[in-house]
Amino acid sequence: MTTTLSPDKNLKARWLRLREGESGLRARDAATRLGVSEGELVAARCGDDSVRLEGPWGELIKRLPELGEVMALTRNDHVVHEKTGIFEKVSVMGAMGLVLGRDIDLRLFLGRWVSGFAVAEPAQDGVRHSLQFFDASGTAVHKVYLRDASDFAAYERLIGDFIADDQSPGLAAHPVPAPEPQRPDSAIDREALRERWLALQDVHDFHSLLTEFGLGRVQALRLAGEDLARPVAPSSFRTALERAAAESLPIMVFVGSPGVVQIHTGPIANLRTVGPWFNVLDPGFNLHLREDGVAGAWVVRKPTRDGIVSALEVYDAAGGQIAWMFGERHEGEPEQQAWRALLGNLTAATGAAR
Repeated sequence: MTTTLSPDKNLKARWLRLREGESGLRARDAATRLGVSEGELVAARCGDDSVRLEGPWGELIKRLPELGEVMALTRNDHVVHEKTGIFEKVSVMGAMGLVLGRDIDLRLFLGRWVSGFAVAEPAQDGVRHSLQFFDASGTAVHKVYLRDASDFAAYERLIGDFIADDQSPGLAAHPVPAPEPQRPDSAIDREALRERWLALQDVHDFHSLLTEFGLGRVQALRLAGEDLARPVAPSSFRTALERAAAESLPIMVFVGSPGVVQIHTGPIANLRTVGPWFNVLDPGFNLHLREDGVAGAWVVRKPTRDGIVSALEVYDAAGGQIAWMFGERHEGEPEQQAWRALLGNLTAATGAAR
């Protein structure tokens, strides 16, 4: 792996000064304050508290079950999804990977994984050890944190097996490319879009539909018709979590980074607001949603072989998908009526407010 020094050779020193003044500052926030990506900040500490790793990343992921209990973290700009458990049922097929454990459930897009590090960070209770992976821009795609019950010896062996020869500080981070311009609404055959949508057999086929018509996600939702995609209040994700908790309704909560989708399945219980963050704080599952980043929410219905499957999806101001939620369901099962009723209340409330 070829490494290029960060343009800011004083980055580590600047970070240390910032940390001295604000010891509790999170790495992502620190990177933003310093004007760099999080990956660049981690790479600047190589030779100190960061060890550069090299792939193949799929082979490294196959070794993660050896660590025992860990915390898997996937996030984007507006939400953090944390699951504690064991990496189980790991499979890698080229640039795609799956982790299908009871607690840690991931879809991996390994073509986006460019750099990786083992990191030892100071924490209130000592040193916090993790594996952190980044895309070409230095944006975090996934992190794995050791817990008290983790196998530290296995962690050390893994680092030794995947350590890169080049441990010089620095990272060549490339700007995120601008998204392809969307086709104008007037160029979209809405009847053909609806026909293709209504012919879906699996929720996973939706990406192919977007590609076929050259559509962004929100654009497709706007054009499909309210029987298939209906806008609801931006606060609906919080409302749905609150109602699911009140009804002990098992749900599925999805959060994506540039290289991972992480999923929680099951009931939720302990909800708390802290500043701009709305949080699920349950044993084994934490979710932190920055509500002021939610610009739009949609109830989306897709046909499948098992009947209609409905999701609640939230988006930021740029049309980026923040998170999405389903009622708990397994292949071959119909959607829960209680979940449909919950979504129906959201759409009814939004309609009444118009």
